[in-house]
Amino acid sequence: MTNSHSIVAIVGRPNVGKSTLFNRLVGRRSAIVEKMPGVTRDRKYGISKYHGYEFIAIDTGGFETVAESSLRKQMVQQARLAVEEADCVLFVVNAQEGWTPADAEIYRTLVEDETRLFVVVNKADNPRLEEESSDFYQLGVEIIYPVSAEHNRGIDGLLEEVDKMVPLRMEEKPDPAEEEEEEDRSKEPIAVAVIGKPNAGKSSIVNALLRKERMIVDSVSGTTRDPVDSLCNFEGREFLLVDTAGIRRRGKVSEKIETFSIVSALKSIERADVTLLIIDAEEGITEQVMKIAGYANERKKSLLIIMNKWDLVKKDGKTLKQVEEEVYDRLGFISFAPILFVSAKTGQRVPLIFEKILSVHGQYVRRIQTSDLNTILQLIVNQHPPPSKSGRPTKVYYGNQVSVAPPTFVFMTNNPDKTNFAYERYIANQFRYHFGFEGTPLNFIWRKKKSARSRSAGKKSWKI
Repeated sequence: MTNSHSIVAIVGRPNVGKSTLFNRLVGRRSAIVEKMPGVTRDRKYGISKYHGYEFIAIDTGGFETVAESSLRKQMVQQARLAVEEADCVLFVVNAQEGWTPADAEIYRTLVEDETRLFVVVNKADNPRLEEESSDFYQLGVEIIYPVSAEHNRGIDGLLEEVDKMVPLRMEEKPDPAEEEEEEDRSKEPIAVAVIGKPNAGKSSIVNALLRKERMIVDSVSGTTRDPVDSLCNFEGREFLLVDTAGIRRRGKVSEKIETFSIVSALKSIERADVTLLIIDAEEGITEQVMKIAGYANERKKSLLIIMNKWDLVKKDGKTLKQVEEEVYDRLGFISFAPILFVSAKTGQRVPLIFEKILSVHGQYVRRIQTSDLNTILQLIVNQHPPPSKSGRPTKVYYGNQVSVAPPTFVFMTNNPDKTNFAYERYIANQFRYHFGFEGTPLNFIWRKKKSARSRSAGKKSWKI
């Protein structure tokens, strides 16, 4: 079954509960929710499967008809773009604040756009507030929908009415052949998390890849607070780009909202296949960049280092190779990650990013034949045996790759305790020399081989 999801945009002035409603519909805390106007700065997508209704929900920044600052103007533009994409609009107002002239102005703007419109009176947390919601009939609407997104009141009735005008239910059952195709990893979109310090140019990189102004870009550090998913296609392969909130130094994370931005960025890394570490090439490798790189490395994701703003860097006669060596001097623990020197502003080398994503993802899901694995394993063990124990040599009998993403190997040995970090690094370097694995971390598990006697004695057998 092809994707025929209807699109429902959630708009309204700031702090009426749009993100809370979005979270209720999508079923996970994916948007930042804070009692501070203007927290959601970009439009954000999510698949809602609420009580049998399946559709794409779009969360937006505050929809204001008059915007003073440049950032506020862009927020309004993002909301308008969401309305243009949508099959219907949930215009959210605040029951606890009552009718405001700003609500009336936004309502008139939405009516002019001739989009199917539902006035959702949010924060109607009790019968008294539901009754007082009648105040919103002043907008000139025939029907209003009192709900409480926080307490899950009235949502079913709202969607039932929406369903009468916009088909939201998924009646078809997927074709078995299509289900099988969805299970094939090679057909799924490659999820790419875009991480880095605030103002390193993450949103600019995403815009350059998408070739349109999908993200809000502003010179103010930390403009992007929510992760925003964008689907795109390159040479017949789909990519899901996740632009994450900039991760700040812990000492500067004083507000709860910034703390959640860190959590949100880490969650984006968790659900990604490939991570793009965006670095401001002018600023170079700072302690914070090293910490962010550590986050991605700890979570065993394939990794690309993107040196952005390369057009602004004074080269001082250095070759790219020399600059690469300087980067790896600071980021030696991710020396397996290839480096690209790009400029999102000029488009310099940006197309190479997709090519490298495909390359490192291919290594991330690569499986080595067991016979080839053990041939190389014995070769590298013979060249440099593991540390011995009490004069007894440590033997590595054989290995087996048990999973991909990341490539994970189990090695059977008589002494797993002696295979330390230094020896694992040696094995990893040798595996990269013989097999490649550019851009992907490797995961090693060492297990003690059980004797035939212990297995025949009826003990629980080990599994690889």
